[in-house]
Amino acid sequence: MSSLEEPLGLDKLPSLSTIERIRRFSSSACRPSANDMGMGNCWIEGRGCSSSNSCEEDYEEYTGETFSWKRHTRDLSHGDSFNRSTMSLGRKSMVCGTVCDSWYFPDHQYKSKSNDKGLHNLRNKFLKGIPKFVKIVEVGPRDGLQNEKNTVPTGVKIELIRRLVSSGLPVVEATSFVSPKWVPQLADARDVMRAVQSLEGSRLPVLTPNLKGFEAAVAAGAKEVAVFASASESFSKSNINCSIEESLVRYRAVTHAAKELGIPVRGYVSCVVGCPVEGAISPSKVAYVAKELYDMGCFEISLGDTIGVGTPGTVIPMLEVVMDVVPVEKLAVHFHDTYGQSLPNILVSLQMGISTVDSSVAGLGGCPYAKGASGNVATEDVVYMLDGLGVKTNVDLPKLLSAGDFISKHLGRPSGSKTAVALTRVTADASKI
Repeated sequence: MSSLEEPLGLDKLPSLSTIERIRRFSSSACRPSANDMGMGNCWIEGRGCSSSNSCEEDYEEYTGETFSWKRHTRDLSHGDSFNRSTMSLGRKSMVCGTVCDSWYFPDHQYKSKSNDKGLHNLRNKFLKGIPKFVKIVEVGPRDGLQNEKNTVPTGVKIELIRRLVSSGLPVVEATSFVSPKWVPQLADARDVMRAVQSLEGSRLPVLTPNLKGFEAAVAAGAKEVAVFASASESFSKSNINCSIEESLVRYRAVTHAAKELGIPVRGYVSCVVGCPVEGAISPSKVAYVAKELYDMGCFEISLGDTIGVGTPGTVIPMLEVVMDVVPVEKLAVHFHDTYGQSLPNILVSLQMGISTVDSSVAGLGGCPYAKGASGNVATEDVVYMLDGLGVKTNVDLPKLLSAGDFISKHLGRPSGSKTAVALTRVTADASKI
């Protein structure tokens, strides 16, 4: 692993102000002034939509004109302009977006008038609906490690959980009480849970696929559990060896037992956009499973794009249909980053009112039964994006990066977090200035 690829340690992490100074004084960088940081001239705007609560309607009804989202562009030919920032690529400069009306080059400067009021209105329009606080559910120790080929020692898992908790994450999914035959990486669930159950500051839920798993989890000290259903019939049979309806019967037994003990139950729905076997999944199927989980007592429903094929254009109509039957404050999103669409998908989810996001430190993860899918969106990248939007998470990014560095080094590969890799390279570049 080269020095540029090696994830940052806590002691090497530059502050955000340091990064900004590096960018500002780099000899090859474009240098926009403080007044030139615009939002661009294109944005997506939603309009009021109505949709049926029926779970029998076809997919086309949910992706047609009823849920169209308009792209608006502002005419910049008459002085109503917004300034753009620029990016530097070596000695050449690339303009970000479709229009740039204020930039700096090494030899000359061009600057047009800006409309501060218009810029303010544009920011309000773009950020409208985004919550001020987002709860992050860290799934790295469970969903992140379950697909590793080599066995991860129990002590490493315990230390990873401790580091994640110390970073301020409010929820850290610790492990899964499944059969070691199907998920051998999590065969030490009992030992892990007993070692971390006394940690304070974070909830530590565990996945329980059936009543037997639930009883084992409770015996090991679990105080919160999760159940896992699929919106795809084929994936349900390959992943948990039963039909959708059979899985719901199992989970009713789990939620009933949990209610008697006062243990909260979270619900997962997988394949909410696409399935590795069936292809595109109808939003009505997702809504049906989500509502069933909600009705049986799950306090929160996480909607998972298991194979990472979702884009804003497919995520939006899915969320609209699910939000017709489950309150938006009870929903979470869980995206895999197979095609690099996780952050855009999270952003539109936030704009639609979602305030809970699942993610995995260092981008770890992948379902053993979803071939071709990459890992989860990296928690570091989510925190970095939210911080840039002014959204609070209460997560200490340097400590989170340290946790990602720890597990990445143990696994012997670079972090899957683009933020961690970028900051490593910025630090290396800074040493040359």
